[in-house]
Amino acid sequence: MKAIVTGGAGFIGSHLVERLLEEGATVTVIDNLSTGRLDNIREFNSDIHFINQDLSAPGNWQKEIENSDVVFHLASLADIVPSIEKPRLYYSSNVTSTLNVAEAAKVNSTKVIYAASSSCYGIPDQYPTKEDAEIRAEYPYAMTKRLGEELILHWGKVYRFPVVSTRFFNVYGTKSRTSGTYGAVFGIFLAQKLAGRPYTVVGDGTQTRDFTYVTDIVTGLMQAYRSDVTSEIFNLGSGQTYSINTLVRLLGGEVVYIPKRPGEPDVTHADISKAKTLLDYSPKVSLEEGVQKVLDNIDYWKEAPVWTPDSIADATQAWFKALG
Repeated sequence: MKAIVTGGAGFIGSHLVERLLEEGATVTVIDNLSTGRLDNIREFNSDIHFINQDLSAPGNWQKEIENSDVVFHLASLADIVPSIEKPRLYYSSNVTSTLNVAEAAKVNSTKVIYAASSSCYGIPDQYPTKEDAEIRAEYPYAMTKRLGEELILHWGKVYRFPVVSTRFFNVYGTKSRTSGTYGAVFGIFLAQKLAGRPYTVVGDGTQTRDFTYVTDIVTGLMQAYRSDVTSEIFNLGSGQTYSINTLVRLLGGEVVYIPKRPGEPDVTHADISKAKTLLDYSPKVSLEEGVQKVLDNIDYWKEAPVWTPDSIADATQAWFKALG
């Protein structure tokens, strides 16, 4: 198998690269390192072809996709606040880049596995949430990921190349981002734990999330590649939902509570029955096991920013202004 991983130096992408190499694939990573880190794939340097280019612009990466068996399109910009502040940048990264990937894939019918986001559901009516739930994107990141999904599925249909879209739920694990952007809860809590600071829990901590360990997501991506199913959307989650208070208990430490934010669901909970049936997807890593894996590698977050209630309030002003 000749595989392309866009965003392969990132959190999920680097784990996918490792799995592909273990299974004997020839791997090319395309990553402009806007959020990815070379350290994430340094141990694989001699085994991969790395291209440092931006997918929103033409480049020799296009020929790589044309001549591959599959492209796992994970490259994108994430996080809520910067998407509100810089929507054009997010459109370029998450939509224009996907268009360019689709144009390259159609040349020789390269299979595309697209990394979509469960954020497209917004605040759904039903839990667990099925793939046919109403789309209710609350902010530009969610909308641009959804537009990318619609685009790649449409291109696959019109130009007749195989496409599968996978909607990720609350992915966590080793190598998750340590950038300065206020974002995913795991990175925030781990940096706070290392610094001996209290965890900044939003609201009362009873809200729940479908925390899914990264290797389970990678397995789902591989199953999507192996399957003959095409032009379908699949939720990839743990199929469980856990409170933030439960996460804090597993991490251990003091807590300070900060105001609840607009546009955030009280629950995320994937209905993964479709993926189980059609992809033979079966997540294996419990939250307890996954948290321990992360704690065993906590030094990865030693240079991550340590957020406080005051710095979070400053960083999320645009969030409250736009969605409040």
